[in-house]
Amino acid sequence: MTGDEIRKRFIAFFTGHDHAHVASSSLVPQNDPTLLFTNAGMNQFKALFLGQEHRSYKTAVSSQKCVRAGGKHNDLENVGRTARHHTFFEMLGNFSFGDYFKEDAIPYAWQFVTQELGLPEDRLLVTVFASDDEAYDIWHDKVGLPPEKILRIDTNDNFWSMGPTGPCGPCSEIFYDYGPEVAGGPPGSTEQEGDRFVEIWNLVFMQYDRSEDGTMNPLPNPCIDTGAGLERIASILQGKTNNYDTDLFQPLIKATAQAANVDPVDTASLVSLRVIADHLRSVSFLIADGVLPANEGRGYVLRRIMRRALRHGRLLGLKKPFLYQLVPVLVKLMGGFFPELIAQEKTIVLMVEIEEKRFVATLGTGLKILEDAVTELKSGDVLAGETVFSLYDTYGFPVDLTADILKDRGISLDMDGFESHMAQQRERARAAWVGSGDEKVSAVYQEIREEHGVVEFLGYNTLTAQGSVTAIIKDGVSVKSLLPGESGQIVTNQTPFYGEAGGQVGDAGQILADGMLFTVKNCTKPVADLTVHSGTMTMGAITVGGVVNLQVDSVNRQAISLHHSATHYLHHALRTVLGDHVKQAGSMVTAQRLRFDFSHYQGLTADELEEVEAMVNEGLQANVPQETVVMTPDEAVAAGAVALFGEKYGEQVRVVRIGPTMELCGGTHAQRSGDIGLLRVISESAIAAGMRRIEAVCGPVARQSYQGDVELLKQSAALMKIGPADVVKGVERLLLRQKELEQQLAQAKSDLSGNLVDELAGDVEEIAGLPVLAKRLDGEDPKGLRELVERLKDKIGSVVLFLGIPQDGKVTLVAGVSKDLTGKIKAGDIIRMAAPLVGGKGGGRPDMAQGGGNRPEQLNEAISAVKKWIEDSGE
Repeated sequence: MTGDEIRKRFIAFFTGHDHAHVASSSLVPQNDPTLLFTNAGMNQFKALFLGQEHRSYKTAVSSQKCVRAGGKHNDLENVGRTARHHTFFEMLGNFSFGDYFKEDAIPYAWQFVTQELGLPEDRLLVTVFASDDEAYDIWHDKVGLPPEKILRIDTNDNFWSMGPTGPCGPCSEIFYDYGPEVAGGPPGSTEQEGDRFVEIWNLVFMQYDRSEDGTMNPLPNPCIDTGAGLERIASILQGKTNNYDTDLFQPLIKATAQAANVDPVDTASLVSLRVIADHLRSVSFLIADGVLPANEGRGYVLRRIMRRALRHGRLLGLKKPFLYQLVPVLVKLMGGFFPELIAQEKTIVLMVEIEEKRFVATLGTGLKILEDAVTELKSGDVLAGETVFSLYDTYGFPVDLTADILKDRGISLDMDGFESHMAQQRERARAAWVGSGDEKVSAVYQEIREEHGVVEFLGYNTLTAQGSVTAIIKDGVSVKSLLPGESGQIVTNQTPFYGEAGGQVGDAGQILADGMLFTVKNCTKPVADLTVHSGTMTMGAITVGGVVNLQVDSVNRQAISLHHSATHYLHHALRTVLGDHVKQAGSMVTAQRLRFDFSHYQGLTADELEEVEAMVNEGLQANVPQETVVMTPDEAVAAGAVALFGEKYGEQVRVVRIGPTMELCGGTHAQRSGDIGLLRVISESAIAAGMRRIEAVCGPVARQSYQGDVELLKQSAALMKIGPADVVKGVERLLLRQKELEQQLAQAKSDLSGNLVDELAGDVEEIAGLPVLAKRLDGEDPKGLRELVERLKDKIGSVVLFLGIPQDGKVTLVAGVSKDLTGKIKAGDIIRMAAPLVGGKGGGRPDMAQGGGNRPEQLNEAISAVKKWIEDSGE
């Protein structure tokens, strides 16, 4: 039975039992800021398990793509070396959100594995949590398993929790027995880590809510969360003991072997072939879901996986980029169930090829440096942290790649030494990683939506409406009213205000009634379909239950809508000029400007930027009407609409078409393209490896931008007393004149400095047998003080110098001692003694030191103190 057939049968079995088939969510978690990557089937249902969200179904089935290659869940080091470790895998799962429980979940699982998959019952055994008598009885009495086939486990392996508090419950696992010819013992035994008994399905019974004191309170609506590894099941059904020998991996392994001209079953090549097959899956799916190689966060994990694959390719003799050529093999293998692979194939190929070329350019040199560094090392030795850091910093070797290379030689890494070199970069990486980007939503909004339902949005067709106040929030708490001058948030049953979403900022405006005015500064949607108006009571008071008039600031809304439509035109132009690999990675649309982030491997040339801008403006001049239709996401994509993979879409979506653009979009837009007027690109820049950003303005803001430039040009021309057309020539003349004056000034300063040196040289006095020059210099440039000290030493020869310049409420100090006297007195000691007297500090070498302070009025006393200190030192 092929992997595809197993997946189809699993989904068909549960849809046949009234489960809704829910597509796999993105590998980038959309609703859990604690996760680096989606790593389990339940991730996309977390809000349902917590009771924070409700959908049209109460039971579901899915085949979820998962990645475990970073953070707490990291299988990277074991990939290719064991039979069942992967960075990318599929998790089959069925779920119940308060519908059925153990008495149905257990028989469902048993029926599927024994009847649908045909696994022999004598090869199966199950585990239950030690105290879960209910599950034990169902397995024994309802399913009919004998006691010796039901193992009670009293460890956390059979008890699952979402965290230290919250939903949790016991587990029941189904194991397959490969037989006595395979080493290992049953779960719970001392030999359980062997390969004989393999867990194929885990049933989680969420039936408790654990409080902070550890009390287990029964949940009113217990839930079911199950997970079965597709790769493991395929291995069993295909008569294999290693997942990599199944049809889910073999096409990738054989294609890699062919590219490397090696035998796909050759023991010497096996680990590398398996690593590349696994990593190709992770790399391709991550890029398809919008992750791009970078030096931090998810992008860095992607880069680590990719470079590890490239290193194993080199072990197979593949010294040129090869991984990108394997992407079509994966697309053919898995694109049927995961259409994002087909849609993003060109982008995946392009991004992998670029990253490969970048790394291959330094890989050979880095490997040579590593080989040279370990030439004298033997098993049990440690590679210096400095070398590990150099490989990371200069040649792009992730630390785990270096460790992986040396693992078979028994050489470990000096991680303490590496960390000491890496401290600054690691701190930056920690600061940069902030989770998935979704803000944690306060429970108050969940409660409001639960009690009052969704807020109907009327703003596509009107900017004014009446509404009933359903809730008021102040300082994060629901209240009954807001008084004059108080700030808070208002929720109404319906609203014309757009809540911030999809990169478009929220509307501003007013909520008013007789004697009452609430100024709306912003609108947000902290939970789906709940629009919250934030602002201040300008006049009167507002209470829950009152009827109010809602008025959107029409000028502000129009400016936002123009910029949003312009963003669609910009996206289309970029894909046309640069290629289909361009993918939107983020945007921000305001009344003043738009910002558009997109995937592209290099900066745009001036000609490309000009072509993009011209294409947009040509489209705007066509003055075509905007059209909006509502359909399902699948219908929209089939019609050619551009969708963002990883974005959460509802059962119905709005498809906005204007000119050549067609996108899934819930934002507000111009009625006609001509309303936008024109677009002007303000800047284009890099925001990460393979990621670019364009900032632009349109409509009245663009016209104001051009007018502002024209006014600056006129002002510049007037200052130079020339016409605007001659400004460039005028600036060139000014720069030439400036250069001449700077040369003259430098010469004049040199001449004056020479005069000052001669003047000061005559003020040397003898103190304790030492030639000393300690002076206050008013009006001199502090920047030239060190140079002055050096020139004085050259002029005088043997001397002790202490000079101070007061300026702008501060004082600059410099001390100098000629080489022949540093054995008797040191410049650094002079500054350390004198600087505190002027409210500062300093130090330096024996022959040159400097300092400063913020009490220039004490400079004369400091000079006297230096002389006295020298005199006392000579006694």
